[in-house]
Formats: sequence, C-alpha cells, structure tokens
Amino acid sequence: MAEELKGIFLIALHGKAMLNTMSLVILSTEDGTPMGTAERENAHASPGMLHRAFSVFVFRNGRRELLIQQRSKQKTLFPLIWANTCCSHLQEEEVLPDAAQMRLHQELGFTCQLKEGASFVYRADDPEGRGTEYEYDTILIGNMQGNPPLKPDPSEVAATKWITTEELTKDMHVHPLLYAPWFLLAFPMVMQRPKPYG
Repeated sequence: MAEELKGIFLIALHGKAMLNTMSLVILSTEDGTPMGTAERENAHASPGMLHRAFSVFVFRNGRRELLIQQRSKQKTLFPLIWANTCCSHLQEEEVLPDAAQMRLHQELGFTCQLKEGASFVYRADDPEGRGTEYEYDTILIGNMQGNPPLKPDPSEVAATKWITTEELTKDMHVHPLLYAPWFLLAFPMVMQRPKPYG
C-alpha cells in the first residue's frame, strides 16, 4: 500500500511536467548509456534511433495470470496489437521504477510495487510501414492481489484482460502477429526467472 500511495503522489507531483516532455525520447548506446535526446517522431522514423524504454508486467495469483493490454488504434506504431501491461519511454531526470509506476497509473488507473529486471535491445518495423521501434527496453515486474479496478486511458489502451501464462504462451506460438514484438521477446525472459524476481 505504501508503494501504491508513493506512486500516486509522484503522479500528482510530476504528471503535468512529464506529459509536457513526452515528445522527446532518450537516445542510448546498446548498453543503455544515455546519448542525448531526440523528438519521438524522428526516433521512430525508419530505420529508427536507439532509445530508452521500459516494459511493465503485472501478475496475480502467484504469477499464473498476467494483465495485458491491446494498444489503442490511435497509436502510430503497432495499433490494436496486444502487449504487456504497460510500455513507455524513460524521460530525462526520471528513474525506474518510479517512472514506470507513474505511467502504469496514467494508462490503467492503478499502480503497484515494481521490481526492475533485465534489459534488452530490439528493433522492429511496424507491419504497415509507419515506422520502427528500436529500443533499449528494461523489464519491470509487479504482483497484485485480487482484481484491482482499471481505468484505461482510451488514447493509450483499446482493451485489457487477465490471461493465464499457459494460455498466453500457447497463443503466442499460434498467433504471433497478434502480439507486439517486444512482448514476444520479453515474456519468455520474465517466465524463465525465479518468482522472487517479481
């Protein structure tokens, strides 16, 4: 509860300032070292500019279920594709996991304690040719009890659902194009880690 209240406080304190700078992304090397900033639109123009990002995975029921979201149709890249609980870009002067807690609340209306995990680099072209994701992506994992009320931001999220990890694993193999490329890469990494990791 203390971590949730901390997250809400941070949103109230920094939310407006953060939203004003979301047009920028932090460029980085392949080991995550910051290399200045770029306009988000320019960074996502093919072939892409490597930049910092993070991917949040929120589980419940002993990590047997994962909350996933379908990206809004308003998204420039990979609209209406299913992804992990929350994804975003790290902004200047932000730190993890605080930034991830803020973004989780802004997109879905709740927050929880998050633990930082592994990072990886990937590049993926939008299937409709709208641009490229090229990110140094850091994984964060949280656990929830029960069924927290969700308030999805329609500009970010088209739909949400809890899905068992077993069902998700099977569906990713059968219908990989329904899922975001970073999600396909990160989900096996998360599931291979011991439960104390998240």
